[in-house]
Amino acid sequence: MSDPIPVCDLKAHVSGIRAELDAAIARVLESGWFILGEELRQFEAEFAGFVGQRHCLGVASGTDAIHLAIRALGLGPGDWVLTAPNSAVPTACGISEAGATPCFADVDLEDGLLDPGSVSRQLDRLGSKVKAIMAVHLYGRAARLAELSKIAQERGIPFVEDVAQAHGANRLELRAGTIGALSCFSFYPTKNLGAFGDAGAITTDSPELARRIVHLRNYGQEDRYHHVTLGFNSRLDEIQAAILRVELAHLPAWTARRRAIAARYRAGFAGLPLALAPERPEAPSVEHLFVVRVDDRDRFRAALEASGVATQIHYPLPIHLQPAYAGLNLGPGSFPIAERRAREVVSLPMYPEMTEDQIDRVIDAVRSALRGAHPPTETPS
Repeated sequence: MSDPIPVCDLKAHVSGIRAELDAAIARVLESGWFILGEELRQFEAEFAGFVGQRHCLGVASGTDAIHLAIRALGLGPGDWVLTAPNSAVPTACGISEAGATPCFADVDLEDGLLDPGSVSRQLDRLGSKVKAIMAVHLYGRAARLAELSKIAQERGIPFVEDVAQAHGANRLELRAGTIGALSCFSFYPTKNLGAFGDAGAITTDSPELARRIVHLRNYGQEDRYHHVTLGFNSRLDEIQAAILRVELAHLPAWTARRRAIAARYRAGFAGLPLALAPERPEAPSVEHLFVVRVDDRDRFRAALEASGVATQIHYPLPIHLQPAYAGLNLGPGSFPIAERRAREVVSLPMYPEMTEDQIDRVIDAVRSALRGAHPPTETPS
């Protein structure tokens, strides 16, 4: 029997660029400088150029990026930040770490992105408690940047972006990470641009916000032993920065390969009883995850596992229903579309190193698993 196909294969990822990675790590070891050095400065400049922002500040993780962004905006206890309930819990954790409170709006059934209509209704309901909107770019697709940022502007509150899953994504020629006052990136190893451990960054066009992040990430320090504010230890180290510089050079090619795999999937799944996010020329995905929706998820996953194809669920329980956020008093039915998607979504294997044979095997396994099945309906339950 052929080897199982994982959802993500980091061993294959490393092997393809091992010589470059070894050289980058050796360069850091030979320099003798491991924190806030030249590798970080170079990566920050290169990633700012890639995103299209004036400033990039490396931090210790994507969660820290959100935490420090909220603090840099001056938000904290008593302030609410409106975001998506179907993101990874770290989106809300970053808000909570800043002392603020996450609140939510519902999402679009087809693509899982924040619904601007629901956002407006929630803002009308919650009023002045909400002090910022944080869009989540999910699975590789950019959120509705123009509409959401306009809502924030009309309400006189900051717009922030969680770009952890959408490095390089666009919508209507707007680049994810360029519209928010601050934009937060994760470089967790499985991301399209991944470090070899926890890592993150914040981008902004504002010199003042960039200066605040520089202070906050390094104990509130402006000059050595001169601390101008209460800060934290959240620094992207030199080895991770060097690794990310290697990876960034390959990211456009990896994105093209992800899109080619997604195109193969879409062609192979034609006519099957499953729901895919629609292809939108104005918002091409960078295919961080390839997520489908199916009616009988447990049976579907079991059939794929029997065929040697791994799957995951991103994410099985919305944030507002997590025990950690029970204090928000948001029970089942609060955000019905996000809750429905949580019952139906399945992530299939998606990584640039997939072989043509592996892609064929996934397609064959999905077709076999769905033989005789019924498609999910397109109206909210």
